[in-house]
Amino acid sequence: MADEPACLARREFLLTGGKLVLLASVAGLPTPLLAQRAEFGAQRLSRLDELTLGKGLWFDYPRPGLANVLVKLGVPAGGGIGPERDIVAFSARCTHLGGDLGGSLQAAQQVLGPCPRHLTTFDLTRHGVVITGHATQSLPQVVLDLRGSELFAVGMMGLVFGAGATYG
Repeated sequence: MADEPACLARREFLLTGGKLVLLASVAGLPTPLLAQRAEFGAQRLSRLDELTLGKGLWFDYPRPGLANVLVKLGVPAGGGIGPERDIVAFSARCTHLGGDLGGSLQAAQQVLGPCPRHLTTFDLTRHGVVITGHATQSLPQVVLDLRGSELFAVGMMGLVFGAGATYG
C-alpha cells in the first residue's frame, strides 16, 4: 500500500465531485428574496387629484433632511399605487455616494438622474433599479398607502445612503 500514489482515480474524483455538488445544491435551496422594509408613521403627501402627470412632488421622509420624490408616471410601475398603479416615490439620494438627485427627475423617460457625482440613473418603473452609472443598488422606494383619495408615506424599502440603520 505504501507504493500507491496519494491521489484520486478519475472515477473517484467524478463521484466525489458529484456528491459535493448535490450536497451543495440541497443545502443551498433557493429561498425567496425579500426587500428590507422599515415601517414609519404615516405622513400625508397629497390627494390623487392634486398630482400632475410627470411632475414630481418633493418631500422629506421619514425625517427632515431625507429628500424623496413622488411622481405619477403615466405607466404601471413596480410598487405603484393608484388606479393605474403608476404612482411611486423614491429616495432622492443616490445609493453610490449619496449624491443629491433633486431636480433630476426625467418623467418622460420614467427615470431619476443622472446623479451629479458619477452620472447614475435609476428606472422608476422597475423599483428604482440602476440603468447606468456607478451605483450598484436600487434607489430606496417609499412605501405608499392610498386611503380613499389621500396618499400617505408609511415606510421605506432599502437603505437610504447615510441615514443609518434606524433612519434617525
